[in-house]
Amino acid sequence: MRLKITSALAALLVLAATTGAAWAQVSVSYVKPDEFIDMPHGQIERDRVLKEFTQYFATFDKKLPAGQQLKIEVLDIDLAGRLWPRRSGGDDIRIMNGGADWPHMKLRYTLEENGAVLRSGESDLSNMMYQQRATRLSDSDPMRYEKQMIDDWFEKTILPKVAAK
Repeated sequence: MRLKITSALAALLVLAATTGAAWAQVSVSYVKPDEFIDMPHGQIERDRVLKEFTQYFATFDKKLPAGQQLKIEVLDIDLAGRLWPRRSGGDDIRIMNGGADWPHMKLRYTLEENGAVLRSGESDLSNMMYQQRATRLSDSDPMRYEKQMIDDWFEKTILPKVAAK
C-alpha cells in the first residue's frame, strides 16, 4: 500500500514539474520605487499601489503562450491626477482634472521563451486622453486609468510580437 502511495505521489510531482514549466509567467520588479515621480506619501499606501500593479501585471500570464516569460522592471510611475495634502490629517486626496495630469509609466521588459529573448526594450507609457476614453474597468477602481494604459501597451507591444513569433 505504501509503495502505491509513494508511486502515485512521485507521478504527481513529475506531472506538476513538467506542466509547470509550460505555463506562461510574468514577473515584476520596481527599480528605486522611493524615487518614482508620483506615489502616495505614506508607506502603507505606496505598498498598496505597488501590490496593485504587481497583481495586475500578473494577469497577463493568461494571455501569453505556454512556456513564455515576461519580465517587467518598472522604472518610474506618475499616477493620474495630482495629490493634494489634507490639512486635517488623513490620506492625501488625488484630484484628476483631465489636463496635463495624465498617467505615465516607464518600464523595461524582456519576453523570453526557453531561454531565448523574443523581444526586449524600454517603453514610456502614457494615457493623455485618460478621462475621454471609455474603459472596461470599474469607475470604483482607483487605478483604472493606469491599468488601461498598461493594457494598451501590452496589446500593442507584447501581443503582436507573440502572434508573429
